[in-house]
Amino acid sequence: MKIDVLTLFPESFKPFEESIISRAQKKGLLEINIINIRDFTKDKHKKCDDTPFGGGAGMLMSVQPVFDAVKSVWDESSKVIYPSPSGKVFNHSMAKQFAQQEHLIFICGHYEGIDQRLIEIFNAEEVSIGDYVLTGGELPAMVIIDSLSRFVDGVLSKDSLNEESFSNGLLEYPQYTRPQIFEGRAVPEVLLSGNHAEIAKWRKTKAIEKTKKVRPDLFKGETRED
Repeated sequence: MKIDVLTLFPESFKPFEESIISRAQKKGLLEINIINIRDFTKDKHKKCDDTPFGGGAGMLMSVQPVFDAVKSVWDESSKVIYPSPSGKVFNHSMAKQFAQQEHLIFICGHYEGIDQRLIEIFNAEEVSIGDYVLTGGELPAMVIIDSLSRFVDGVLSKDSLNEESFSNGLLEYPQYTRPQIFEGRAVPEVLLSGNHAEIAKWRKTKAIEKTKKVRPDLFKGETRED
């Protein structure tokens, strides 16, 4: 899978040089290219912002460098994503859908964002990671890429994907490791029993309890598959 990220601040993406995402790139499962929008501006001072028509606070990213940056990597297979608080809220199901794409292009906005015409020209999908505003699109892009990458074949084991929060409409059950007793708190006996049927039953019960308590909006009374 190929992902091109267009940004004014390429250094923001250093985390992709670590851990699971880094290993996936080294294995050839992911190709992530960080592209500096400033390289495409025709302004001799590398300026990439301008005042918005109609006035108002703040600046808008200049149309020309963003357009040319997208065109430098765009083809018919490309899906353009614009992280924005105005977009549809990102979720587990969207991550799985994005992971099926051949090529993703992320436009990381800054200042007051990008010109609406860019969204229309490239049919960009606006995606929000929550009902709040950040200083730029780099962090949302990283969140979305990290999440969808987990569904690219080979990045994680299928067992890891099947037993985690949201995989069946519930939050994940509590997890425990050694030592068996820590600070006077013991691991639940059922997890030490070796009875896989009882362990599975306990885990489902705890997942339901946790979901009803923490995220009642997710709880439908039964599990579901996205």
